[in-house]
Amino acid sequence: MKLRATACCILAAALAGCAALGPDYKRPAVELPGNFPDAPETGTAPWPDAQWWKLYRDPALDSLVASALERNTDLRLAVARIEETDANLREAGAAFLPEIDLGSTGSRSRISSQTATPLPPGIASVRNNVRLTVSTSFELDFWGRLRRALEAARAQALASYYAKDVVALTLAGLTTQAYFSLRSLEAQIAVVRETLASRDETLDMVRRRAQGGIASGLEVSQAEVARSDAAAQLKDLQRQRSLAEHQLGTLTGRLDLALPASSNALLELPTPPTPRTGLPSALLARRPDIRQAEQQLISANAQIGVARAAMLPTISLTGSYGGESQALSTLLQSGSRIWSLGYGLTLPIFDWGRLAARSDAAEARARQSLAGYQKAVETAFREVADALTNVEQSAATERDLQARSTSARNALRLARLRYESGYSAYLEVLDAQRSANDAELAVVRNRQARLSASVDLMKALGGGWNPAP
Repeated sequence: MKLRATACCILAAALAGCAALGPDYKRPAVELPGNFPDAPETGTAPWPDAQWWKLYRDPALDSLVASALERNTDLRLAVARIEETDANLREAGAAFLPEIDLGSTGSRSRISSQTATPLPPGIASVRNNVRLTVSTSFELDFWGRLRRALEAARAQALASYYAKDVVALTLAGLTTQAYFSLRSLEAQIAVVRETLASRDETLDMVRRRAQGGIASGLEVSQAEVARSDAAAQLKDLQRQRSLAEHQLGTLTGRLDLALPASSNALLELPTPPTPRTGLPSALLARRPDIRQAEQQLISANAQIGVARAAMLPTISLTGSYGGESQALSTLLQSGSRIWSLGYGLTLPIFDWGRLAARSDAAEARARQSLAGYQKAVETAFREVADALTNVEQSAATERDLQARSTSARNALRLARLRYESGYSAYLEVLDAQRSANDAELAVVRNRQARLSASVDLMKALGGGWNPAP
């Protein structure tokens, strides 16, 4: 007995000390520049907060993002995937424990008495047999197949958590930008309405001048065309505003969403200061999509060990204990006891390269995951760099567009005065009207672009995300 106990201890220690097959994961090195291009030398704000959209200080926006994070179907789908991977992780962990089954059989049979060998005296030709057993089986993880499978399942579970964070960050960004688009369209509608009112006044003036013989029919037609263009532009902007509101309703799960219009909301929104971007290497821990790609790489790396272990012997222990009797009343008596202990060993000999092909496929999938991880890092770097450039350039352009809008309005005022005084043709008024309308719309659209660029920067920096423990 002592020898058996010692042998069992030695076997258990040997199994525990066996290294799992397959390569151990090491984070791959990714070459990144020392800093971002166009990054400010000293940022004017700390790293974005997790609720970065509150920097715009708009209660309506806060409510929309909160609804999106609570009711959006994409987020509910991500949560369901987390629940699935959690279940897979529990299943992989359960493989380390012996499986215990309860089995019971019962039969009543008759043996022929007309065979060449007659039944011995006292043996009945009709008999009952009842069997009740508790059996177990346990695979010895000698090559680390189960450990690698658990490692892969754990990485997939973590990847699903990070995937949910990716969806939440993307959803908050889409909702914020859709809201900015809607407010931008409202501001553009206000501009075009003013343009339409101005062209209505100009059309009335030109008609009166034509009735007095001062203006020609050509000028009346030109004024009518200009007025129709503004009316059509207004209707198209109203259509786009409705579509933007529908998009917000879908994102927030509020299909009956109806936001009150506000022509000044966009221009009143503050532009958050540019945060300190830090080193590009900080993105490896700050962005959930990079962490998700890394966990997928860890899972693919572990699957190599699972595939290689399948090419080696599978060793399992089996055992059963129970009772067998001809009647239920005697099934639990001591004489009815039955038990068995055993082991099983399975070694693939000829599989015509099937298991080797599986191993090669696992290695290829690991290389694919590595490329996906590297691409995620490179994409993150580019997105931050692009966002910094857009933020800087849109801010610089805003000053030029404001000056252009002021000059265009002044030019329109002078052109109308010159036309009314007879010093210039009506074409100057038409050209000034178009320039003023385009200049004011450009200011609004650049403001939207600047706000959207700040959202892109928040998203590119991870939006204040930190991995949950």
